[in-house]
Amino acid sequence: MLLKTIQMKFINNKIVLTFFLLLFSGGITIAQEIIKESVDTINKVAPYKKQKIDGVIAKVGDYIVLDSDIDKSYLEISSSGGSIKDITRCQILGKILEDKLYAHQAIQDSLKVTDSEVKSMMDERLNYMVEQIGSMDKVVKYYKKNSEEEFRTYFFDVLKEQKLTSEMQKKIIDGVEITPEEVRDFFKKIPAADLPVFGAEMEVAQIIVTPKVSEAEKQKVIDKLNEFKKEIQEGGSSFATKAVLYSQDPGSRTTGGYYKMNRKTPFVKEFKDVAFSLAEGEISAPFETDFGYHIIYIEKIKGQDVELRHILLIPSVTPEDLKEAKEKISLIRKRIIDKEITFAEAARTMSDEKETKANGGALINPKTQDTRFELTKMDPALYSQVSNLKDNEISLPLLDDDQNGKKKFKLITVTNRIDAHTANYAKDYIKIKDLALKEKQIKAIGKWFDEKIQQTYIKIIGEYRDCTFTNNWLKK
Repeated sequence: MLLKTIQMKFINNKIVLTFFLLLFSGGITIAQEIIKESVDTINKVAPYKKQKIDGVIAKVGDYIVLDSDIDKSYLEISSSGGSIKDITRCQILGKILEDKLYAHQAIQDSLKVTDSEVKSMMDERLNYMVEQIGSMDKVVKYYKKNSEEEFRTYFFDVLKEQKLTSEMQKKIIDGVEITPEEVRDFFKKIPAADLPVFGAEMEVAQIIVTPKVSEAEKQKVIDKLNEFKKEIQEGGSSFATKAVLYSQDPGSRTTGGYYKMNRKTPFVKEFKDVAFSLAEGEISAPFETDFGYHIIYIEKIKGQDVELRHILLIPSVTPEDLKEAKEKISLIRKRIIDKEITFAEAARTMSDEKETKANGGALINPKTQDTRFELTKMDPALYSQVSNLKDNEISLPLLDDDQNGKKKFKLITVTNRIDAHTANYAKDYIKIKDLALKEKQIKAIGKWFDEKIQQTYIKIIGEYRDCTFTNNWLKK
């Protein structure tokens, strides 16, 4: 029974991930509607079935589920390359019912999801979708809506329900904590034959030297931005057009440099400081962040929200700048090899990377938040740089591009190797703690469903009453 439960949870988690990725990347989105006084029925062709009449098949609180929602879910999974062979309509309905109950209870618990939050999410995702598909008209056609207004209304409702769902899920698991004693008990209860096997891992450290941009190159960029500002203020061009043509920010260039933000939006401090110091209609002077140099135009101020456009220009790195940086990092490597200084000491005192220098250059795995990287899951670019290194061997200087597109030189070394092995409580405590916490969170969610299903109006109609669900939706 436990195995079946875990398998069902895995299937559900797979569906959740697929739905999210498809929504973000512009895939077909599951219909999510609120009950009205009457529900129209329309003829649809469901995949893998003959033509039938679409209609309500379930109700959870104030939310309904249509038969076509399940068909759309199959299309979503198929279009993402996933297999639908082993996923039944009952399983998909169970997942949809879970989402509806989360959203319904979020409203009952007065969890706050503001229209401005949803609109900000919608703008961000629509920008991405337009970039991927080509135009808003194509997006509207892709979603089979009659107009952009109809599509935006539909999409707004979908995103609001998703946000309610995620907030409710977060509320349930955020309160779940686990003690070292519980971790120990969890590990002891695993039969020896069932202990997980962890793949080969390594710990990696690096030293970064970023080429210093010359003052002359910085001034070129500043002068160019001032030129843009003057042309815009004199009416010779629009800010959005300049952003499309010249901005080096890939996240906003196609939308004319547009961003919507408030003080909680995770932008760098320098950018936010300038944005919130400007009046509506004002254009900033050029200013610097870690990304390069910007100018900002404030389009609208609505309460705590600011709608703006910006242009980013990145100063060029000259061959002389690159040569100087390579000479510097080569000297650092020589000092380490000559044992004048350790790799960790060099990282702390000479690396230009703030995130790693305090830890002696040790890289943190973004997926696990510890220092170990499983070889089979390692980023291919990183793996290619370290796979042939022997223990404590230091790479030659490597020219690389950071996430902002800036060039940098780095030295990299493998500080520790862990062979594939059966789980060991002492050596793998962090991984075991994570497994134990996830099990406790799943139990907390299961208990929450048991309680809320009994307290909520739920009705399943027709053939779907014969389904065997993980949760007790039929209240038997």
